[in-house]
Amino acid sequence: MNAADRHSPALDADELAVYREHGYVVKRGLIPQADLARWLARLDDILEERVPKSEGMLVMKDVMVAKGKVAPGSRAEAIAKIQDYEKDPVLDTYTTHHAILDVIECIVGRDVQTIHTMLINKPPNVDGRHPVHQDLLYFPFRPADRIVASWTALEPVTKENGCLVVVPGSQRGELRTHENPPDIEDLNFGYFGAAGIDAELENRVHLEMDPGDTVFFHPMLLHGSGRNRTQGFRRAISAHYTALDVEWVWKQDDFDARRYRIVRGPRAGERWAGARTPDEDARIDPRTLIKGFPRGR
Repeated sequence: MNAADRHSPALDADELAVYREHGYVVKRGLIPQADLARWLARLDDILEERVPKSEGMLVMKDVMVAKGKVAPGSRAEAIAKIQDYEKDPVLDTYTTHHAILDVIECIVGRDVQTIHTMLINKPPNVDGRHPVHQDLLYFPFRPADRIVASWTALEPVTKENGCLVVVPGSQRGELRTHENPPDIEDLNFGYFGAAGIDAELENRVHLEMDPGDTVFFHPMLLHGSGRNRTQGFRRAISAHYTALDVEWVWKQDDFDARRYRIVRGPRAGERWAGARTPDEDARIDPRTLIKGFPRGR
């Protein structure tokens, strides 16, 4: 592969086949360093409260800090992640980055909306693990094949600082029952893990990544991340997307509470106004897939 191919934003036929077979594909060096530097600087400005949080943004403390078990050495060391940064004018340039959207388009088609954004800080000195799980648990849309995530390393991502682990091919299975794993005492709220997957974890792959490397993965793929055992951070920025021809299948009545933004195609800039699943009996209550719901930590 030559340098031009390595930085090509679109998936070639072989890469798309890898995605279909394994449930994920890694694009090395996809995002330029200048963009990574802007997002990292913005993260620092938010964490140090030099700029205000954007509307709807959640800056989430790590549970060990919130419980008083760990005294962070800085503001940054207290924060596990930022969610819903779409209205931040700097971080949102990730969501709409042409290199990201070009790959998303290869997977789900030209018309694309964004449904979730997150920047993971993963500070030192806390547990910080995210048990192996499936993202489809968190999303009200179907079919699953029309949903895809992007996840970009902002700094080196290694086994030592808690890189992603994935189970290749697991996207072809079922949406599993999830739980608060009993072996993790200090689990961040909402960090559920798929139950009964010990045998499958023998096939897991660690995704060590350099800054700018980006993994795209299916919402049914079993994946998670380990503990940060270093004294640095393990920072990554992520977004989830769907095609526009998905249906809302959850039973909850908050369909109109959040209007999802179209970011690619002739309707870019509009808000998604798609259909609910017409069969009332076919609608899903995601809480039934979580053992012990609503227990959280």
